[in-house]
Amino acid sequence: MASTSSTSVRRILVANRGEIARRVFSTARRLGIGTVAVYSDADAGLPFVGEADLAVRLPGSTPAETYLRGDLIIEAARKAGADAIHPGYGFLSENAEFARAVLAAGLTWIGPTPESIDSMGSKIAAKKLMADAGVPVFGEIDPAAATEADLPLLVKASAGGGGRGMRIVRSLADLPGQVQLASDEAASAFGDATVFCEPYLENGRHVEVQVVGDTHGNVLVLGERDCSLQRRHQKVVEEAPAPGLSDEVRTTLHDGARLAARAIGYVGAGTVEFMVSAGSGGDKVSFLEMNTRLQVEHPVTEAVFGIDLVEAQIRVAEGGPVPSAPTAPRGHAVEVRLYAEDPAADYQPQSGVLDTFEIGCELAFAPFLTFGSRLDSGFVSGSEVGTHYDAMLAKVIVWGPTRDAAFRTLAGILERAKIHGLVTNRDLLVRLLRDPDVLAGRISTDFLGTFDLAGAADDTTIAAQAAAVALAERDRAARTVQQAIPVAWRNVVSQPQRTTLTPYAGGDELVVEWFGGREGYAFAGDVSVLAASATEVVLDVDGVRVAHAIRISGDAVHVDSGLGSASFRVVPRFIDPAEQVSAGSLLAPMPGTVIAVSAENGSTVEVGQTLLVLEAMKMQHSISAPGDGVVDIAVQVGQQVSAGDVLAVVSTSPTDESGESRGEEA
Repeated sequence: MASTSSTSVRRILVANRGEIARRVFSTARRLGIGTVAVYSDADAGLPFVGEADLAVRLPGSTPAETYLRGDLIIEAARKAGADAIHPGYGFLSENAEFARAVLAAGLTWIGPTPESIDSMGSKIAAKKLMADAGVPVFGEIDPAAATEADLPLLVKASAGGGGRGMRIVRSLADLPGQVQLASDEAASAFGDATVFCEPYLENGRHVEVQVVGDTHGNVLVLGERDCSLQRRHQKVVEEAPAPGLSDEVRTTLHDGARLAARAIGYVGAGTVEFMVSAGSGGDKVSFLEMNTRLQVEHPVTEAVFGIDLVEAQIRVAEGGPVPSAPTAPRGHAVEVRLYAEDPAADYQPQSGVLDTFEIGCELAFAPFLTFGSRLDSGFVSGSEVGTHYDAMLAKVIVWGPTRDAAFRTLAGILERAKIHGLVTNRDLLVRLLRDPDVLAGRISTDFLGTFDLAGAADDTTIAAQAAAVALAERDRAARTVQQAIPVAWRNVVSQPQRTTLTPYAGGDELVVEWFGGREGYAFAGDVSVLAASATEVVLDVDGVRVAHAIRISGDAVHVDSGLGSASFRVVPRFIDPAEQVSAGSLLAPMPGTVIAVSAENGSTVEVGQTLLVLEAMKMQHSISAPGDGVVDIAVQVGQQVSAGDVLAVVSTSPTDESGESRGEEA
């Protein structure tokens, strides 16, 4: 913080974007504090920019050009007359040099002291400091001296987080290579190649404790959160309080977090993270790291303790004491992170336009006053989801009287949401919230590693039939002549009409056959059309009336009903020759940047061999050979590619007579 003396914040600049910027703005407005946004060119059209009282452009689109430029952010604060900076999370939120620069500029820093950030910035140094303070810590293992008894091991980057520079090693033979890979990734992501090894807890749980400290030496401990449901070492579902902990373990966690905060004179909101593992010798608790910032999952703590953590950050930054709060949580809160990604395709991030983004929650960003639901989102319908930043679209939070009630309510809200234009992890989240093991609290950090990510395929036949009818009605409305003639009228009926659709999330094409004419639409089986337009189709399905809301956007058709949601693309009757590519082509699955090419033109490659690496939305994606053959690389390191661009061609077999095919998406 700026000092222990009292100050009064008048206008806050949020050195961040999207959902967290909107979250801070919400509390600032309630407190009568002015707001300033900074935004990149890629974010110019997002809601957080328009919601701020003032906004300052940061030229460029990449994080390195914009949100990681502390000098530009401080200059923006000066231009806009801000007297305080809130860093949000990610980007510069745990950068001690940025905090020092903010203080040196005479601004209030709404975060911990630079010294506290420094002390926790290195995981290696932080573990030693915590051990000296009496916090339970697992020992570090020298990879050169590791034995079979030490396996499995977790290789981690000393700086940074978010799963970058992290590897699980189960074989000593693999250890040197995995250490090198983790080091290379850490150097690229954080500018620090230092990594270390520690025991990896099978079936361990990731449990963290929320703390708030002030300049008067007080430390408030606000219970714990369970964040064990993770993918790629990044959290997906978070809840408070953590289910199934013994009183002894809960006390150990809370006391350890208090010791950690006091050991570094912590000021502001922070989180102390632990691993908890159940074994024959009893539960084990070990310090992981301390996040010297607000966490993404802070709303679940806000719900069960009735506190606004952003307000607490501001009050403490102004020199005030930590707020009063209940000593025990009330009810249960659960949060899910809704990502633009395809879990069935190794969580491949998605980019593009959100045609529709409607989630039926009672609150947006505001603290809970009673049991209910809340949406913290960085996007709205029509927003563009780019490739430069994280793929998270929103956090959906429910606070209920019991854990079962909260999980059930949240699953229902997600299931009824209208999310069109991009593939998301919505269906996976619903299945997790209803999974018997999850509901029983049998969760761990490797739970998703064995979970069926694709799940049982939903029967979308009825939705496809509704889509076919809506498309026909759209075409009828677009006629300029003979509008009185029924849809698909034929003097002699010989063949049904055929509409071919492809599911958004991939899968086989669906061919919908139907008849039109004076009597209206007709399908085979027990399906009949009760009412039809381009925006709503009502079907009778074996005596059950089902209303479908339809949204047509270009070649996409989105369908929502009581049976669920489905999105399709219309397959054209004839393929444009310009869209054909050479057989064996590997196409970019998304826009991104080529960061590595590991095969030479004309070289022989084997099936599964990595040919190049594409980076998009903070994740790296290896593009591998689909079979044995000779490769022709079509891109180079540093090149920006669009979805569908040819990355490489692997000649694995003779071409057909035309020598052409529609290609293969990598």
